[in-house]
Amino acid sequence: MKKFSVIFLTGALFLITAQLSTGQTLKFGHINTDELIRAMPEYDTALAKLNRLQKELTNALELMQVELNNKIEAYNKESKILSDLVRQTKEQEIADMNRRIQDFQLQAQSQLQEEQANLTRPIFEKVDKAIRDVGKEGGFIYIFDVANRQLLYFDETKSVNVMAQVKAKLGLK
Repeated sequence: MKKFSVIFLTGALFLITAQLSTGQTLKFGHINTDELIRAMPEYDTALAKLNRLQKELTNALELMQVELNNKIEAYNKESKILSDLVRQTKEQEIADMNRRIQDFQLQAQSQLQEEQANLTRPIFEKVDKAIRDVGKEGGFIYIFDVANRQLLYFDETKSVNVMAQVKAKLGLK
C-alpha cells in the first residue's frame, strides 16, 4: 500500500508538472462517501428494513433459547427420577435443540449479511454513477474519497498509467 501511495504521488506530481508547463488547470475533487450515503433517503429505508429483519431474527432466537432453557430446567428437576432411556432421550432432545439454535444463528447471520448486500448494492451503484458523472461533467481528473482514502474517479484521457514504467524500474516484466 505504501508503494502504491508513493507511485501514485510520483505520478500525480509528474502530471501536475506537465500540466503547469502547458498552462492548463488541473481539477481535483474529493467527497466523503460515508456522509453522502447516510444523507440518502434510500439508506434510511434500507437501514429500517435491515433493522426489522434483525429484530425478527433476534426474537425468534430468543424464543428458541427460552424453550431450550425450559427443557434444561425441567430435565435438571426430573433427571434423578427418570429411567436411563428417558434420561438419554431428553439429553438428546436438548443437544438437538442446542444444535438447531446454533444452526439458526449461523443462517440468521448469513441472511442478514446477504440482505445488507442486496439493500446497499443499489445505493453504492447510484453513488458511484453520480460521482463518475460529476467527474466527467466537471472536468475533474481525480476524485478522492476522504472517508475511505480511495480514488473513486479518474479521467483516463488525462491520466497516464505508469504501470509499465514502474514495472521496468523494478525489473519486472
